[in-house]
Amino acid sequence: MASIKNLKKEINYVLGDIIDAAEVNLEILETVTQEQVNAFSDEVFEVYDDLLAKINDKKVENRKAHINEVKKEFENKAHSFVETINSWK
Repeated sequence: MASIKNLKKEINYVLGDIIDAAEVNLEILETVTQEQVNAFSDEVFEVYDDLLAKINDKKVENRKAHINEVKKEFENKAHSFVETINSWK
């Protein structure tokens, strides 16, 4: 990612797709409840807010290293969310 703007877009798109996947599972799988999807969506929104707050934090000493850490955290959280959705049966 060449810019912070692109990182923000990627976070928005990927986490949005993850929420969409949770909604699809609600429609397809009988074992998934609306409450389960709502709690999952709330968690995704919290991560989204947290990541954007970290990106917008201009008071860090080494901005490039900080942004790289945010990217890693984003990737880890996204993988975790996908694993959670995949575990619903």
